[in-house]
Amino acid sequence: MNQYVAVIGTGTMAAGIAAGFISHSIPVAILGRNKEKSSDCLRKAIQLAFKIGLHGKNALLDAAAIEATQVSTTMESWEAWGECSWVIETVSENLELKKQIFAYLDDKVPADIPIGSNSSGFPITKITAELKTANRMMGAHYFMPAEVVPLVEIVMGEKTDPTFSERVCQIYKAIDKKPVLVKKDIPGFLANRIQHALMREALSLIEEGIASPEDIDDAVRYSFGFRYAAVGPMTQKEISGWDGMANAAKEIYPSLSNITSLPPKVVKLMTEGKTGMKAGEGFRKWTPEEIQQTSNSYSKRLKAAFDVLNMD
Repeated sequence: MNQYVAVIGTGTMAAGIAAGFISHSIPVAILGRNKEKSSDCLRKAIQLAFKIGLHGKNALLDAAAIEATQVSTTMESWEAWGECSWVIETVSENLELKKQIFAYLDDKVPADIPIGSNSSGFPITKITAELKTANRMMGAHYFMPAEVVPLVEIVMGEKTDPTFSERVCQIYKAIDKKPVLVKKDIPGFLANRIQHALMREALSLIEEGIASPEDIDDAVRYSFGFRYAAVGPMTQKEISGWDGMANAAKEIYPSLSNITSLPPKVVKLMTEGKTGMKAGEGFRKWTPEEIQQTSNSYSKRLKAAFDVLNMD
């Protein structure tokens, strides 16, 4: 019996998520709104799987042969829920849509199979509030590009049984992902809370005219960001000593930003439609050539960082 991973959704994240399993020869069932979208997503997932590298039996197959061992169809027409080891939803960030999907899964998926949501904003507790099998449901938050970034946050809701979340962590370890268990369903989960704390301070420094966006990028990339590819912040302070950090904190903590809304400069950018590369301008203007060059460089550096993370 095949142990499929069912991926509900057909967007960029769905393709990346599916690629991670396909690359390790775990069959996927991509379930979308229609057969055409699901098939397109599957083909993209297979292409990504080849890019990140194939392991196991799929390493001996071509794309057509790999596609023949996967499934792409609609959620309503898929009936082999009992043949799944894991079901993950990754549709658009629409709470009502996610609630509808989870209500459907609550009824269709056998109660011993874990179900997750890749939502980056909605708590799994809210998505599954009224469901009878919420004990096997959890957040499973990926970061883009999902096929490359190792981290997956497994977020326990108020009713999540730890047995299910631990099982899902093992599923991800088996495909060389790095799952972290978030034991309380809090806004932003784990990584985004840390990331937003940094961004709040960075944007406040820009707002106050203390540093430029370019200098902030360099300050992060070539100091602690550089070190964090080797070890995380907790281990780094174990190395350098908590006493030094504690003494610096006495001076720094009182002056750190504690704003609770976006700084005016960012609000102005949003109002003017300057949302970054996709709009051709954010804090700076972007030409199509610069966008392509930066995107290519970003991908190469992510690959290099991934190689560093995998060093003994």
